[in-house]
Amino acid sequence: MTTKNYRYLALGDSYTIGEGVPIHESFPYIIVQMLRQKGFAFCAPEIVAKTGWTTGELIEHINQTKLLEQYDFATLLIGVNNQYRNLSPEDYKRELSFLIQEALLLVGDRVKNLVVLSIPHWQLTPFAKGRDTNTIEQEINVFNSINKEIAKGASVGYIDIAPGTKDVLSKPELVTSDQLHYAAIEHKRWANAVVDYIIKAIE
Repeated sequence: MTTKNYRYLALGDSYTIGEGVPIHESFPYIIVQMLRQKGFAFCAPEIVAKTGWTTGELIEHINQTKLLEQYDFATLLIGVNNQYRNLSPEDYKRELSFLIQEALLLVGDRVKNLVVLSIPHWQLTPFAKGRDTNTIEQEINVFNSINKEIAKGASVGYIDIAPGTKDVLSKPELVTSDQLHYAAIEHKRWANAVVDYIIKAIE
C-alpha cells in the first residue's frame, strides 16, 4: 500500500507500557502490528512510559531522553497517577498542555498526527475494592474533562477509551493478574480505535 516507513512515539505510564502483559500485547505494539497487516510500513514503536509516572515525571524523562527529531504519529495517555496521588487538576492541566505542545513539535506540528487518550476508570477494577470508588470516579471524570478540553483546544486527536473500561464489572478477564491493569483484550480495543484514527489521518 505504501513504501513510507512511519515512526510512532507512545508517551504515557503503565497503560502505555502494558503493565502485566507481554510487551507485544501492549497497545502501542498492537497498533503497529495492525497497521502492518493493513499494508502500512511502521517501525517498532518508541515508548517513553513507566508505571507510576505523573505528567511531571513524563516531562522530566522526555527532557532526559534522546528522541528522534521527528515522528509521524504520537499518542499520549497520562494522568491516572496524578489522580491517584491526589495531585491538583490545575497542575495536570498546565503540565498536560506542555506535554501536548512538546508532542506536537515531535510530529512536526501536524495536529492530526497526535492522539490524546482518556484515563481508564480503574476504580471499577478489583484492586479498588474497599476504596472510595465514587470519589475516584468523580476525580477521573474531572481529569478526563481536562484532557479532552486541552486536546480539543489544541486541535489534536482525542479518543475516549474510558467508557469501555467500565466493562470490567461484567468482564473480569479485562484485567491482568494484578487486578488493576488491563489485559491484552482491552489493549486491543484501544489499539483498534487508534488504528482507525491513524488510517484516516494517512489517507
